[in-house]
Amino acid sequence: MSMPPLKALNAPLLALRVFSVEFAHLSAPCLSVSTVYPDLLELSFHDDLGGFEAWRDALGLTPESVSYHEQGTHTRVLTAETDYAGARLRLTGYGRIPALTQGRAS
Repeated sequence: MSMPPLKALNAPLLALRVFSVEFAHLSAPCLSVSTVYPDLLELSFHDDLGGFEAWRDALGLTPESVSYHEQGTHTRVLTAETDYAGARLRLTGYGRIPALTQGRAS
């Protein structure tokens, strides 16, 4: 099986180029572009739900568009998707679930 040419990734790479200008002031996410899903640009934020929220807001995504789930007992995961500059964009934020503390009344 032959690999697609680099131009197959034009949509997510263009979106990334736009982001580097329009949103240069925001936290840098972890980035993923793949020939498996050539139209998808993934931006992920590890231990940075604030960064996720800043990007969500900058992209005009409503809080209601965000899905929430948990991985195991320690990690919360926020996900939102949209189309941007011809690419499918997926934002994912990972954060710790605060440990429940059991205290006694003094």
